[in-house]
This record gives sequence, C-alpha cells and structure tokens, in this order.
Amino acid sequence: MLAVIRLLILGVFVVLAGVLGSLFCLVRPFHRNNTALFAHLFGRMHKLLGVDLEIRVPEEVKQGGPFVYIANHQNSYDIFTMSRSLLPGTVTIGKKSLKWVPFFGQLYWLSGNILIDRKNSSRAHGTIGTAVNAIQQRNLSIWMFPEGTRSYGRGLLPFKTGAFHTAVQAKVPLVPVCMSTTHEKIKLNRWNNGKVIIEMMPPIDTLGYSRERIRELMATSYEQMLAKINRLDEEVKSVNSRIKSREGVRSS
Repeated sequence: MLAVIRLLILGVFVVLAGVLGSLFCLVRPFHRNNTALFAHLFGRMHKLLGVDLEIRVPEEVKQGGPFVYIANHQNSYDIFTMSRSLLPGTVTIGKKSLKWVPFFGQLYWLSGNILIDRKNSSRAHGTIGTAVNAIQQRNLSIWMFPEGTRSYGRGLLPFKTGAFHTAVQAKVPLVPVCMSTTHEKIKLNRWNNGKVIIEMMPPIDTLGYSRERIRELMATSYEQMLAKINRLDEEVKSVNSRIKSREGVRSS
C-alpha cells in the first residue's frame, strides 16, 4: 500500500511540475538557472522515498566554475536524489528522445538542457562543440554521466570519452560527483530507506592534458570515483547499522 501511495504522489508531482514548470520556463526559456531550480524541486522528493540525503560540496566548487561535472548514474531514482545536488549555472546533457516524454520532457528541454542524438554519431560528436560553447560563451557548467547509461547495480561502469573531451577542449576542471549505492537499497514499501550520501570531490585540473592523453584523464577520474563510492558505501553501511541498533534498543 505504501508503494502505491508513493507512486501516485510521484506521478501527480511529475505531471504538475511538468505543466507548471514548462509554463514558468516559457517566461524565461533556457535561462541558466532553470535546470538547477527544477532539479532541486525534483530532488526534494527524496523525502517521499524515505531517504535521508546528505550532500557534500567543497568550497572550491561552491566558489568556482564553470566545471564539467561527472557523476555515477545508477537508476531512475537519481532524478529524486542526485538532482538535489546540482548547483546554479549548470545544465545537463540528455538523450534527444527525452524531449517527447509527456510533461517531464518539455520541462527538461525548456529548462535549457542540451539534447543529443545518440543514434547519429556525427551529431553526437557535435554535442561536444555545443557543450564547449555553452561553457565558454555562457559561463555554464555541464553535468554529464560518463558511463553513458544507468549501472543498475553493476558497479561503476567504464567511462566514455565525451565528458573528458569537453573539459579538455573548454579548458575547465572536472568535478567528480559520487553517490553512495542506491540499487536495491530503496524499497517503496519500506518507510525508512536509510542514508544516501552525495559528495563532490575537489576539481581535477585538465589544463595539462591534451586530446592524446584523454584515456589517462579518464583512468585517473575513474579510480578516484570508484574509491570514493566504496568509502561512501562503507560510511552509509556504518550509519544505517547504528540507526538499526538504536531502533532495536527502543523497541526492546
């Protein structure tokens, strides 16, 4: 029953946010802060999922930019958890087909996010140029999922090169964004789904990297993110264990 109620509320929320948000965006279409505004709105729904969300952002990220953010992409719950961490002046890159998703897609497009056609390789490559222009001409940060797809419990998947070419060509730092594992940790029929931590790591300078060294930059970023995700998972496991122990003492 709890799962049904949650799904109904989420469904109503997505419709209302899509309709009202799109109307708002018609007043200021493609504004630099639209994406962060609505990402935070969607991210607030983590409370409905029974998640205790903690977001950690270093001062050099809060005060700096523009950046290319690279985040681990786990499942569809990311829109209600990780989206809460987007900073103002940031847009994301998503599939062109999202534009046609009822209610959400129109909001996603009007918010100013960059849409790519994955089936057309030439256009997909051109997206890097579009992202670089957004960074250099509009002073925007770009949020990307370097795995290219949701991992669904398979761990951190191998990275694709797009985010790294973008950062190197735009001459801006990379900011790894790591979220503790949520796969099979969020159960809609369970009231309390424990803690989830999102942590942005210190920026990785890309000025010393050429196109020929992209693979090296990818490897460095991958290793740092994998290690951080593992540490976050251990921390979350410890926190959730303490919470369960306290609840057990109270009920006894």
